Amino acid sequence: MIAATAALVLTSAVPAQASAPGEAEKLRRLDIMLMVTGLRCRTTPSDFRADFAAFEAAHMADLNAAAAELRQGLVARAGAAGANRALDRISTGMANEYGQGHPWLDCAQLKQATRVLTRIKGRATLVEAANELLAPSAAPQLAFAGR
Repeated sequence: MIAATAALVLTSAVPAQASAPGEAEKLRRLDIMLMVTGLRCRTTPSDFRADFAAFEAAHMADLNAAAAELRQGLVARAGAAGANRALDRISTGMANEYGQGHPWLDCAQLKQATRVLTRIKGRATLVEAANELLAPSAAPQLAFAGR
């Protein structure tokens, strides 16, 4: 089933468009979720820290742009100093959310998903994948084998 999901995500490229509200936060959340769960899975047979590094390298421009957009929005609302504090609180909250693991993916599934994410092209497709992977429960199209 994960292969079918991977094919769906890889083939559902959406044309580039202006950032929708929340896209920057979704990309930041995806990055933090993968980082935190990668650290959590490091002592398992499904250690995916190398896959996470490849994901970040493949999407560095989009991830950095999302972080800058998120910060810019916070500066507009809270000023530079307030934005730094708010960004720290947001990032810490995101990390804490995944400190006990992903709500419905295990380490092996996260490793496979991270490999698929590394091959995704385009920010819009990455945001679409983030929507699916950050959902509180598995969507029907993400019914992974062995769960």
